[in-house]
Amino acid sequence: MEHVVIAGGGPTGLWLAAELRLAGTPVTVLEARHARDPHSKALTLHPRTLEILAFRGVVEPFLAEGRRIPSGHFGGLDDRMDFGALDTPYPFTLALPQARTEELLEAYAVASGADVRRGHRVTGLTQDEDAVTVEVAGPDGPYTLRAAHLVGCDGTRSTVREAAGIAFPGTDATTWGWLGDVVLDAPPEGAVYAASGPEGGVMVVPMPGGVHRIVGGDHDSDGPDHPGELTLDALRAKVTRVAGTDFGMRDPSWLSRFGNATRQAATYREGRVLLAGDAAHMHYPAGGVGLNVGFQDATNLSWKLAAALAGTAPDGLLDSYHAERHPVGADLLLSTRAQTALMNAHSAEGQDLRTLLSRLIATVPAFSLSLAERLSGLDVAYPSPASGHPLTGHRAPNLELADGTDLFTALRPGRHVLLHFTDTPAPDPGVVVARAASRPGTRPAWSTVRTALIRPDGHVARASDGPDPIRT
Repeated sequence: MEHVVIAGGGPTGLWLAAELRLAGTPVTVLEARHARDPHSKALTLHPRTLEILAFRGVVEPFLAEGRRIPSGHFGGLDDRMDFGALDTPYPFTLALPQARTEELLEAYAVASGADVRRGHRVTGLTQDEDAVTVEVAGPDGPYTLRAAHLVGCDGTRSTVREAAGIAFPGTDATTWGWLGDVVLDAPPEGAVYAASGPEGGVMVVPMPGGVHRIVGGDHDSDGPDHPGELTLDALRAKVTRVAGTDFGMRDPSWLSRFGNATRQAATYREGRVLLAGDAAHMHYPAGGVGLNVGFQDATNLSWKLAAALAGTAPDGLLDSYHAERHPVGADLLLSTRAQTALMNAHSAEGQDLRTLLSRLIATVPAFSLSLAERLSGLDVAYPSPASGHPLTGHRAPNLELADGTDLFTALRPGRHVLLHFTDTPAPDPGVVVARAASRPGTRPAWSTVRTALIRPDGHVARASDGPDPIRT
């Protein structure tokens, strides 16, 4: 049985479906909502996500509609990180509402052959040695699906996670942010406006359709209990207290609050059930990283799951999904907690801490670059054997190839790429074989490499500096 069922038709589930279809795996996506949520929780696509879209050849529609922002913030600090220093073809974040991102991804997944069913909600599951039986409530009544694997991409309140008995330890909310999508008669200038001080912090970002998103936090919102429904008058008062003006806000299309509850699934795999995205990690939306980490979860999982179903996976490959992505999720929680502390540093001492760290971003390029690589997802490196090459597990940059194309183009089929830097490559069944244009002198770690095997997710599987070429 090769069929995979995915619970959840958000960005993580849709991208996972498309990736599995690239490998020829039959996929059914079950999405409880009958229609796409018009309120976009996420607005930002980070550089690594754009790279992933590029090495499947589908980045252009996103670039055509999104707004490029060449810098990023950490914890709402006044000085911003320059993304121009990043080693990527996409040295910017892309502002694009999640609703539109989902629409583009769903069209791609359906065109790839995925069966996307809206209004179909997973209600339970049972597993045996051969398959997982998925219980579904559909528009025409309940039914079951039997599949080789079930992947829960169904959000922080994941039914799949709970039904599989996977623990979700962490901490409850202690503070609450606020958000409003509103019309502004006197909007601030620039791609992103931010202000902070003892009263709190606020950020203003333009969105399509003449709407601006206002997001922030203040000490009045501290405490474990939900503060209640956010009203336009309350939002106006908060923004005015922090920024000195309400920017002429009116006509809200969405008002919401969000807490800093932080949790992570104890395991990303329980038998034939796996988790990805918000079902695996829950956190304060600092830096707009959540959608992007879920996207990368799906990219890591898809080729391993497809190989396991095809019978070509080496022992332990599917288990490596948890081994590689759980630490990334833990680091995500560390980063968002740290940023939450900075965003809520309202005391005099807290304001001094913010000033100090902001100055370091402005005056110490290496510090700014390190934070930018962390936020962008470009710094992710997976564990490698002690005897392995230093590049093993690291992200491969978009190296130029001798035929005038590049590595990202070679990755489009979703297969391993065997890259040669010196010799004329010989054909190798099951992989894409390519020759690099030259050794990249501007990247010292690559300057002595003779051959490298690049995984379908763009990370280095193996590399060699010696005369013996890598064999797959």
